[in-house]
Amino acid sequence: RDGFCHTGDSDKGRHVVCALVTDAFLQFSLAQGNDLITPRPEWDFAGLKAGDKWCLCASRWKEAHDAGVAPPVLLDACHEKATEIISLEVLQAYA
Repeated sequence: RDGFCHTGDSDKGRHVVCALVTDAFLQFSLAQGNDLITPRPEWDFAGLKAGDKWCLCASRWKEAHDAGVAPPVLLDACHEKATEIISLEVLQAYA
């Protein structure tokens, strides 16, 4: 990992939004069926906590935005493909 969100053909979820996750977002994601909190050592995943940086699926971030719980973004670390799903103006408002 190099601090930037990258994507490619194998990235089915388009993990292109670099976010500083919040408790509200983590709980929202959990309620949507995506547990980002629980460690999964078998996947080399330590689990996330508020304040962690993570590349999120653009569609999940947009869902969180629509629900009022989108976390802040690190705009310079987002991939440009994020703007195919979320407007640049909206991302800038969360930067």
